[in-house]
Amino acid sequence: MVNSLPHPTTPAGRDGLAALLARPEKAVVALDFDGTLAEIVPDPERARAHPGAVEALAALAPQVASIAVVTGRPAGVAVRYGGFAGVPGLEHLVVLGHYGAERWDAVTGTVRAAAPHPGVASVRAELPGFLDRAGAWQGVWIEEKGRAVAVHTRRAVDPEGAFEALKGPLGELATHHGLVLEPGRMVLELRPPGMDKGVALTEYVREVGAGSVLYAGDDLGDLPAFAAVEKLRSDGTPGLLVCSGSAEVPELAERADLAVAGPAAVVDLLAALATAVGEA
Repeated sequence: MVNSLPHPTTPAGRDGLAALLARPEKAVVALDFDGTLAEIVPDPERARAHPGAVEALAALAPQVASIAVVTGRPAGVAVRYGGFAGVPGLEHLVVLGHYGAERWDAVTGTVRAAAPHPGVASVRAELPGFLDRAGAWQGVWIEEKGRAVAVHTRRAVDPEGAFEALKGPLGELATHHGLVLEPGRMVLELRPPGMDKGVALTEYVREVGAGSVLYAGDDLGDLPAFAAVEKLRSDGTPGLLVCSGSAEVPELAERADLAVAGPAAVVDLLAALATAVGEA
């Protein structure tokens, strides 16, 4: 029932939801992966889509223009951790990995990718010694992301202290190699410029010719996607911004039209949307 849907707190958000429900076949539902479809865990390699996520996505996907998972992870990794491959009903799902540099679609089951930035390989080789010299090696670890490299401080003795201490030096290292530094929830990612979720989302929405867009995210890396939806709204495409609640990232909650309490609530929202669209 439509009444089971949570209510956006802003007029723009209510307009976005109304547009989605009125013409779901023109809607793009876009979602971050970690922290939105999957719980944040100490070891990112153990992240998996929340129970019920695939079922909710498969119920909603046939009723909308597309569902897009927009993530900094490699597309293939997100597909594997999400359990998206070979699921009936998910033919309208794509994964925009590495902020859009890679793309997997459920119809073909293949990944298309642009050439990698050479600075990533240079940073990857330099990072272990760099962190060792910085005296921040204990508990800090490097995640290989193919087209980017991430430094995690969540398992450090002082996670926030390590995060703040490394932010400046890693920013300089990124700049030296022609990359940019993207801070997140106890993670600092070094990646090529021009790669962000806002660019990926905007290009995909325009490609699909969407009449409305919903975007849900949880971290600082989702702010460009929020900005993209705000720009789309100003250009006449209604949109709904959803924050997958986190006390660590108040900036996102402040700009959202709707805040929900993490991945379990995102799954509930997707299921409610599927029901509401089906009954409309």
